[in-house]
Amino acid sequence: MKMILGRKVGMTRVYDKAGKIQPVTLVSTGPCFITQRKDIDKDGYFAIQIGFGKKKKITKAEKGHLDRADKKFPNFKYLKELRIKKKEDFEKFKEKREIKVNDFEEGEKVEVFGVSKGRGFAGVMKRHGFHGQPSSHGHKHDLRKPGSIGSTDLQRVRKGLRMAGRMGQDKVMLRNLEIIKIDGENNLLAIKGAVPGARNGLVMIKSQNV
Repeated sequence: MKMILGRKVGMTRVYDKAGKIQPVTLVSTGPCFITQRKDIDKDGYFAIQIGFGKKKKITKAEKGHLDRADKKFPNFKYLKELRIKKKEDFEKFKEKREIKVNDFEEGEKVEVFGVSKGRGFAGVMKRHGFHGQPSSHGHKHDLRKPGSIGSTDLQRVRKGLRMAGRMGQDKVMLRNLEIIKIDGENNLLAIKGAVPGARNGLVMIKSQNV
């Protein structure tokens, strides 16, 4: 069980071991620190909390929480919790343990969690891929309208109906992404393909569950 937090830098391309060009996303990761451990006896489940990033000011409650783990911890910008199913995996993590990018290996499969880009208010054609109305037979200004929503009998709008609304800015998880290269000196991970989120967005990288 491996986990690390990082910041999405952007996309580029690198050469793999076979000399082929691979499109990758660079993620500036760690170092992260374990700020809290939760066990099944006290909290009802196994989990660890990881701190990443720095900011100038934090609340007194946040400061007190970090001081219980280690008074030398900086003002972490992000605190994320990871639940662990197996006790033997939980025992591998200890408080004050530093998590570095070198804990992962090249060629390893990982899961990446992020928040997708926000697209604002979008119509049904952009949001759901509707075809729109025909461009003839009196549809002068109705080309991108959704059409009838079919609520004649119910006299209300059904839940879950695909309509216009806020698009994007959702939690996204991608599986089976491969780590192409690891730069331990600069704390960089090169992950094959695209990673959800905008530049400088927070992403969580976790070892692939088999």
